Amino acid sequence: MREVWPNFFLVGAAKAGTTSAYAYLSQHSQIFFPHIKEPHFFAQLQLAGKQRLFTRYTTTRRDYLKLFAGAGRFPVIGDASPSYLWHPDAPRRIRKRAPRAKIAMLLRDPVERAHSHYLMDYREGIQHLSFYDALLQDMRRPDKGWGVSSLYFELGQYAQQVKRYFDTFDPRQIGIFFFEDLRRDAKSVLRHILRFLGLDAATVDQINTSKNHNSYAAPRSELLRRIAGAETSRFLGRIIPANAGQKIYETFFLRRARKPAIDPRARDLLCECYDPEVMELEKLLGYPLPQLRVSWTQRDSARERQNAMKNADFMDWSHPPLTFD
Repeated sequence: MREVWPNFFLVGAAKAGTTSAYAYLSQHSQIFFPHIKEPHFFAQLQLAGKQRLFTRYTTTRRDYLKLFAGAGRFPVIGDASPSYLWHPDAPRRIRKRAPRAKIAMLLRDPVERAHSHYLMDYREGIQHLSFYDALLQDMRRPDKGWGVSSLYFELGQYAQQVKRYFDTFDPRQIGIFFFEDLRRDAKSVLRHILRFLGLDAATVDQINTSKNHNSYAAPRSELLRRIAGAETSRFLGRIIPANAGQKIYETFFLRRARKPAIDPRARDLLCECYDPEVMELEKLLGYPLPQLRVSWTQRDSARERQNAMKNADFMDWSHPPLTFD
């Protein structure tokens, strides 16, 4: 029996809209994605400790190919594993099995990406520190890896990650898209992705984009947050079908809430660290990337407000200002 390998890889970044893109594209009649969104096969993950309970993944060729049984009739067969953008060996491994594959990347302002990543970990009971403290702790860890450390900072170092794919594949096989655009106009981004895949862009009308997937939600209580992160809960999550487990989690453990603002200390630190990264990526691609600099604008606006308030403090409002005719 002929082996069926993917010919389309949605490689990340993590927390940059890959879940929504996967959900939207899975509705298309000519696109196949397996029921496990993130097989992580080409990253060959080696998870540490409890992380084995937190991540669904496959490492064997046999188990991976089983995910694509019956997919041969689809012109586009996809794998949406965000670890592939970060993992240094993934591009080479993908090219070995699928040299003509299309590679799509969804990138997000790296500061917002890191904050969203932290909020997910905190909500799921994996993380208990404040964002600033969690960020510093993770950046200082000597042991790094997907499922080993959180990689809050490292997953946003896009320049080298993108360059690895350009060094491995023909640039015409690579499409770069942005979370900010997907959030603003999902249909428009999907049209571009369908054209990139060689499909009729008008078929975007088949796709329902009314739901935002994996968007922010808060834990219903501190107790439920701790329960969600417990090993017993994670073990049960592995034996319950993924869709059912996610539905239970979203219904009973989460509530709608306003997303917390980022700690200015963390934002300023990350902007400083990422600034040369974004400039390097702009140089590599040959065009500016305002979509990746949303946090820089917020930082500068906050500083302007602070300066204005400081200047106001020095003014003496006991006398009206002088006017001149």
